[in-house]
Amino acid sequence: MVQNIWQGRWDGEELLFHRIFQRVKEEQNYDNISPNDFVLHGFAVDEGVRRNKGRQGAKDAPDVIRKNMSNFPVVLPDFSMLDFGNITCEDGHLENAQNSLAKNVSKVLLKGGKSLVLSGGHEVTYAHYLGLKTAFPEQKIGIINIDAHFDNRQPEKEVGPSSGTGFWQIAQEGPINSLHIGIQRNSNTLKLFDTAHQYGMKYILADELFFENLPSIYQRIDELLDNVDFAYLTICMDVFNASIAPGVSASAYNGIFADATFMHFYRHILKNNKLVALDVAEVNPSFDIQDRTARLAACLVNEWLMM
Repeated sequence: MVQNIWQGRWDGEELLFHRIFQRVKEEQNYDNISPNDFVLHGFAVDEGVRRNKGRQGAKDAPDVIRKNMSNFPVVLPDFSMLDFGNITCEDGHLENAQNSLAKNVSKVLLKGGKSLVLSGGHEVTYAHYLGLKTAFPEQKIGIINIDAHFDNRQPEKEVGPSSGTGFWQIAQEGPINSLHIGIQRNSNTLKLFDTAHQYGMKYILADELFFENLPSIYQRIDELLDNVDFAYLTICMDVFNASIAPGVSASAYNGIFADATFMHFYRHILKNNKLVALDVAEVNPSFDIQDRTARLAACLVNEWLMM
């Protein structure tokens, strides 16, 4: 488990004065999940990053993000979070790790919990989605991917699935309902744009993320969420500018910022009651500076916990 990670400043015993570390329970029994509990798994894996020729080290991210979450204040009296520890990747068997996470996520959702995953590489997307699909096989699942990349590359036969193939894999499971926000033209080949169009993957370019365009951004988010039964939000931290997110597997000099425009549409997504799953991926502590990237990831998670 994650001993000695959940700790922080102590402001008192009363619920009014609690911080997150005081309200997290390390757990192993999925029968103890109650409806609306936040249920956390760490996906301490970067085998997909290795296969995708990225900078390795993301497997160490879950505990670092936990540490940066610990001291946030609790503002909701009924807040509850259960931490089921980390899933690791043994001997490079990425698919086994993905199946383990999917199995556990499905248990969470069937108990009415909200699935939160602190990830290594963005290979978490396929695993997290499989958990939703296992729990809700007949329901329509919408995915919002905040990312510079489509991650819809077809796996190479000699390499296999990676951190860059998740949405191609999801599309093979049936019709895909996805919206990709923050897509960079210089981070995706024409082939990847063509694949997005082929499978009906909607997207909003990074260039379109400015304040005056918020009504259009809201509309496109709502068009997706209004037509699904459950929603899953995945955030790849390499969508952000390297000055605020240096510790990622593939840094971006021209990434977006967590400014007012971003926070407006981000909170708009979080407020939707169809959202049942969220993850943050591609934090790489080996390349981070003063925990900037991990702290940003923790802040983004905290927005959902306190919504």
